[in-house]
Amino acid sequence: MTVRMAQEKDIPQMNQLLYQVAEVHHRGRPDLFKGNAKKYTDGELREILSDKSKPIFAAVDENDIMKGYAFCIFQQHKGDNVLTDIKTLYIDDLCVDEGCRGHHIGSLLYNAVKEFAKEQGCYNVTLNVWECNPSAMKFYEAVGLTPYKTGMEIIL
Repeated sequence: MTVRMAQEKDIPQMNQLLYQVAEVHHRGRPDLFKGNAKKYTDGELREILSDKSKPIFAAVDENDIMKGYAFCIFQQHKGDNVLTDIKTLYIDDLCVDEGCRGHHIGSLLYNAVKEFAKEQGCYNVTLNVWECNPSAMKFYEAVGLTPYKTGMEIIL
């Protein structure tokens, strides 16, 4: 298993994984997430792939079949009144194919993202995780991430 930057040829495989992620969220919070949906259209994926500020990492097997991905976004708040100018690599979406979970592909992807962020001069790597996804929470804690802010809600 290797990690490389995603390419346009990967879009069909990314779509399969995007549907899997969306389904996990739909099962956990059907009041918020639609079923049988995906986060990005093919056009949006092509735009993201061409945007250097939004790197996508692909974990691929020996046959170049994608088994996982990590969508990332560089963030920086230059000139903000309260936030410092640190450069952050935000993991917008990380998915491992449901048939391959437990084989350390997520750790491989996360470590590749972390090393890339260091190389790019980032101060930190951040992400959000939904409370309805305890297995993701457990994974992120296992690789060393700790909470730095909490979102809260009241359903009316």
